[in-house]
Amino acid sequence: MTRALIVIDVQESFRARPLWETISNPKIADQVDRLVRLARRAGDLVVWVLHAEPGSGDVFDPALGHVRLMDELRREDGEPLIHKTSHNAFTTTNLQQLLTERGIRELTVCGIRTEQCVETTTRVASDLGYLVTFVVDATATNPIPHRDAPAGQSVAELLSDPRTLGADEIIRRTEYALAGRFATITTVGQLEDSACPRA
Repeated sequence: MTRALIVIDVQESFRARPLWETISNPKIADQVDRLVRLARRAGDLVVWVLHAEPGSGDVFDPALGHVRLMDELRREDGEPLIHKTSHNAFTTTNLQQLLTERGIRELTVCGIRTEQCVETTTRVASDLGYLVTFVVDATATNPIPHRDAPAGQSVAELLSDPRTLGADEIIRRTEYALAGRFATITTVGQLEDSACPRA
C-alpha cells in the first residue's frame, strides 16, 4: 500500500448552512462513495478528515452534532478519522506522520471546498513530496461574495450580486492553478475506467 484517498470535510456541517442550496455538487457524497469503493478495492488507505471549530457555536462546533460524515458515507474499521482546525489537512493533525508510518507516497484528494480545504491540502501535500491526484468532480464549493459585499448577505443577495464569483468559475480557476504544478487533475469516471480497462 503506497496510495491513500484523503476525503476532506464531506460532513453534515455544510448541509446545515443556508449556503448549501448554492453548492456546486449536491451529490458529492455519491461521487466520494465511488472513490472510496475504488480505493478499498485497490487496497489503498482511506483517510477521513473532518473540520472542527470547538467552542465556535456554529455548524463546525462538534457540540452541535454536525461534525460527522455525510449520512450516505460509511467509514470501515481501520480507516483513520482525523479532525483538523486549519484549512489544510496537515497543519493541525498527525496526517503526515500517519502517511509516513504506512509508506504512503501517492495521494488522491476530494472533498469540500474545492478552492479552500481541498486545494490547500493538495498544495501542502505536493510541497511535502507526495504525488497528488485531484479529483475535480468529487469536490464541491459555493459562490464567493465580493470582498466589498456587506457582511451577512442572504443567499438571494449573494446570487444576485454581479460581483459574486460563481462556483463554476472557482472550480475552473482551481483546476487551472493546480494542473501540472501541484497535482494531476482527473474525474471519478476516468479513475474508474483506468481501474477497470475495457476489453
